[in-house]
Amino acid sequence: MIEIIDANFVTSAPNIRLAPENEYHNEVAFMARSNTGKSSLLNSLTQRKSLAKVSATPGKTRLINYFDVVFADRENNERLSAKFVDLPGFGYAKVAKSLKIDWEKNLTDFISERKQIRIFVHLIDSRHPDLAIDHSVSEYLLDICTPEQYIVTIFTKIDKLNQKELSELRKRFPNALMVSNSKRKGIDAIVAHFYDLLKSETV
Repeated sequence: MIEIIDANFVTSAPNIRLAPENEYHNEVAFMARSNTGKSSLLNSLTQRKSLAKVSATPGKTRLINYFDVVFADRENNERLSAKFVDLPGFGYAKVAKSLKIDWEKNLTDFISERKQIRIFVHLIDSRHPDLAIDHSVSEYLLDICTPEQYIVTIFTKIDKLNQKELSELRKRFPNALMVSNSKRKGIDAIVAHFYDLLKSETV
């Protein structure tokens, strides 16, 4: 069994220039439209109730937050260190336009220039799988992703779907992962998948 046995907040940065130094290619960057359940997922993955702050105000967090995490493979008694990078939610309409432009420029600069990112995690609300903004993010990631990087698409809040809707979603997106934070469905599969991708790196 693979699990995350330790997780700690490191620092926050407003842009790539102030991001912490990291000599390793081991960062997992989480991005999502505001109010998609990103903070809740980070807390579920790390088994820490308040590692990432769950804001009642979508679009409030504007900093890039870094966390040190340690994976453990219980069967092989192996450990692996990585960094989770919590990116600000995008596409929140109530943010002032001038702020939104600066904010999203910082995000795109970071995503395209931060070479330490190993895995891009794109979270999508399973109830709204076809929003234009998520299509744009998917296309952007495919455009800038290098051969050494991975894109993982995760649909959140699957507990809000009925069985027919969930089956249809799985058919449409066979390579995506599905998760429910409230029911803890899919958490173990995500942790194991991240571990496999991080471990696959060749030096």
